[in-house]
Amino acid sequence: GRWGSDQFDNLEKHTQWGIEFLERYTKFVKERSEIELSYRNYLSHLASLYTTCRAFLITLNELNDYAGQHEVIAENLSTQIIAELTRYTQELKAERKSHFHDGRRAQQHIENSWKQLESSKRRFERDCKEADRAQHYFDKMDADINVTKADVEKAKQQAQMRHQIAEDSKNEYLTYLQKFNKDQHEHYYTLIPHIFQRIQEMEERRVGRVRESMRVYTEVEHKVLPIVSKCLDGMTKAAESIEPKMDSKQVVESYKSGFEPPGDVEFEDYSVSMKRAVSESSFLNARGENRRRSRSKLWPLLKRNKGTGQEDYSHLPPEQRRKKLQAKLNDINKDIHKEMDQRDALTKMKDVYIKNPHLGDPDSIDPRLEEITQSLEKLQLEAHKFEGWLTEVERKLLEKGSESQRRQSSHFDSQGNTPDGSYTEDPSTETTMQFKSRSTEFDDEFDEEEPLPTIGTCKALYPFEGQNEGTISMAEGEMLYVIEEDKGDGWTRVRRNEDEEGYVPTSYIKLFLDTNAKGAMTYI
Repeated sequence: GRWGSDQFDNLEKHTQWGIEFLERYTKFVKERSEIELSYRNYLSHLASLYTTCRAFLITLNELNDYAGQHEVIAENLSTQIIAELTRYTQELKAERKSHFHDGRRAQQHIENSWKQLESSKRRFERDCKEADRAQHYFDKMDADINVTKADVEKAKQQAQMRHQIAEDSKNEYLTYLQKFNKDQHEHYYTLIPHIFQRIQEMEERRVGRVRESMRVYTEVEHKVLPIVSKCLDGMTKAAESIEPKMDSKQVVESYKSGFEPPGDVEFEDYSVSMKRAVSESSFLNARGENRRRSRSKLWPLLKRNKGTGQEDYSHLPPEQRRKKLQAKLNDINKDIHKEMDQRDALTKMKDVYIKNPHLGDPDSIDPRLEEITQSLEKLQLEAHKFEGWLTEVERKLLEKGSESQRRQSSHFDSQGNTPDGSYTEDPSTETTMQFKSRSTEFDDEFDEEEPLPTIGTCKALYPFEGQNEGTISMAEGEMLYVIEEDKGDGWTRVRRNEDEEGYVPTSYIKLFLDTNAKGAMTYI
């Protein structure tokens, strides 16, 4: 009778251990997923802290992509293992409860059948003893000559009644015995084996699910290895692309002043006082001119106090002034193009409102159009002013005979080789602007703009298709480099890589501006 009960106790302990193991394994995968997410966040944050030369930025970009793969691992672990095992564990608990409920019910049934058999057996035994006593009493009364015939008849009837009761108890006992044997056979050969089989199948499914989860655990990481490998290859290529000689040439080019080397220092004849052939006044005038001439030739080598910068950059050496003016003119032209694009867009919108009044009031566009028109006039005046200064400084450079040097510089730039940069110093803002600008000849020869420096990063909060000209598409969660802040028109300029940049809605992104961005080399 205890065989089934003992086995159920053992199975209950084992299956409970199996469920606890499943929950522990799920907890392990969940903690691993959280570590992957934390690692991804730490790497992305680290990549956003640094902006220096182009090669290092490529490395940081690859590192950001590398970090993204850890987020992919975490997401796949969460969806393919954690969520599935959590749901399966609940189903397993319900199934286990059902099987052991059936087992306890079967066990209770066989125990009740056994109790009925034992009760009928004891009753049969008791009735048999009562029948024997009644028979013995009748035999005694029948043999006693002093007992009346009526008493003997009464004892006889009592003995017959007891025999009948015993016979009925015997039949009942036989019935319960047959029933118990039948129930016992069904219990041990049908019900219990069937329940055990279902528990065994349940346990095998649990073990199989653990096996599948452990396989998926490794497969999730295997899937991202090709991308991780590409990220590492990208970092290797970025390192190999660094050209020290090209970097040094770029530094030389950026600091080129445009001055000719100073001429020979002239001899100042102090013995003239002994020769009065020259008048005192002419001698003094000549000496003063010589001194001024000498100082004018040497001044590029002397330390000078920069003071406050002038709007026309006249405080800078000619070549540096030309670069500053060219960069400023480029910025003004960009603003002009942007304002013109907005004006065209608003004009089209006004035409649509005129044709379809139910869409909006055409007059509501006029104030903004007027504002843009005034802004364009100011920008065009600014452009004209800087163009005049640029023409002036280029004319002076030509007069000083520096055209040949600029031609060599232009030839160097036109090779299309931008140094990858191995510098990590933090140059001044002035140096940064010098790296950014290009020569006028280069701009005339190639209709391409120097890439703007990175001033931070941003994360796309929503997807953006970027179908209009000048915009760039982005996916939700994508990290991009910020190269120009929103100037009040609701658009921010970003860059994905060397060849892809454009404007995205400012409200669609989260900005992470780099306070050290001005120290980054702008030939990135």
